Amino acid sequence: MTNKKPNFSRGNRQKIGLLGGSFNPAHKGHLYISIEALKRLQLDAVWWLVTPQNPLKPKSETAPINRRVSLANKIACHPRIHVTTIESRLGTNFTVDTLNRLKQQLPMTRFVWLMGSDNLMQMHYWKRWNKIFNMIPIAVFARETYDFGALAGVASNRYSLSRVSADRATDLANREPPAWTFLPLRWHPAASRDIRQSGEW
Repeated sequence: MTNKKPNFSRGNRQKIGLLGGSFNPAHKGHLYISIEALKRLQLDAVWWLVTPQNPLKPKSETAPINRRVSLANKIACHPRIHVTTIESRLGTNFTVDTLNRLKQQLPMTRFVWLMGSDNLMQMHYWKRWNKIFNMIPIAVFARETYDFGALAGVASNRYSLSRVSADRATDLANREPPAWTFLPLRWHPAASRDIRQSGEW
């Protein structure tokens, strides 16, 4: 299935979830949390932002972007999930820079950053991570073995007073940041690292 291109109109008032990553490779776990985000956060769409190169990961372990995008399009078989290489077009490698450009180009759109608890646990290593918390609402999805460390970590402690309970997360996109939520859900077994180590990628 070929996904429709995301709507980049400046007048777009939609609520969009942004799932950034290497997608090296994309798998059913990415699809699972994207569908959960659509439902639980009442989003209009989810965009998969396939990064040219994750600054925290070695280039030698990252497949060419065209290959990663091709598989992501096959996995993201949902009419409201869109795969995009907008970071390549914007020339941005860091999340904070990508978000700055998106908010400038689409000022009417309400964005929510989507991530697994594994990313929250090490988010304080990201470039200007505090600014990310203060520019966009964040939804964190449970991932096996990472949840305790993430919820006891630097970022979650720094912004503990800005946490929104899961049962009130439906309006997260409309909240002024900092605002974040942790969404418990059934763990999905798929992981890009396991797929790479198995030799399937």
